[in-house]
Amino acid sequence: MSPASDARFWDRISRKYAADKIADQAGYERTVDRTRTLLKPDDRVLELGCGTGTTALRLAGDVQCYLATDISAGMIAIAEEKRLANPITGLSFGIGTAETPMLESGRFNAVLGFNYLHMVRDVPGTLGRALALLAAGGLFISKTPCLGDMNPLIRTVLLPGMRAIGKAPYVSVFREAELYQLVSAAGFDILATENHATRGNDRRPFIVARKR
Repeated sequence: MSPASDARFWDRISRKYAADKIADQAGYERTVDRTRTLLKPDDRVLELGCGTGTTALRLAGDVQCYLATDISAGMIAIAEEKRLANPITGLSFGIGTAETPMLESGRFNAVLGFNYLHMVRDVPGTLGRALALLAAGGLFISKTPCLGDMNPLIRTVLLPGMRAIGKAPYVSVFREAELYQLVSAAGFDILATENHATRGNDRRPFIVARKR
């Protein structure tokens, strides 16, 4: 599959995705609340892989401006519908990724990526681009599944089979320790690593890292 086919996959399931309940609502609330404590009123924030805009709508009112992007036009269309129903000053949505040329280097005080890094094809490249987009001392805040630490049947049998029949997009597999190494190697100092999960053995670390 290519990035274009990944986008078509998310376009195709966007309405179902929007209707699905969050699997760990309490864990999600922990993540939103913790992220809010890290943002300042005058911050310029970029969210990558925003999906249908749920998190953006929760956080955008606390900062100066908030740009939320996603590879899927279908997801962004739903996010725009939500924004129009609940206007928030400074919030905007756009189709794109970390590599989108319109994004200005050094512009943002925080780059957020929730359930995002495991969906990109070049994790080191994406982290490097996130670093470039941040102003001096800016924060990269992430929470993403580390599939390398989860049930091996998921990564070796289930996911490849689903991708082969077009039922899943591309997924990057890495362990938690490997993710920390990648973040550090990209030029970040990791300030905090936390587990916000409230159910099951969810290996989805919440990472706060500052541009070195």
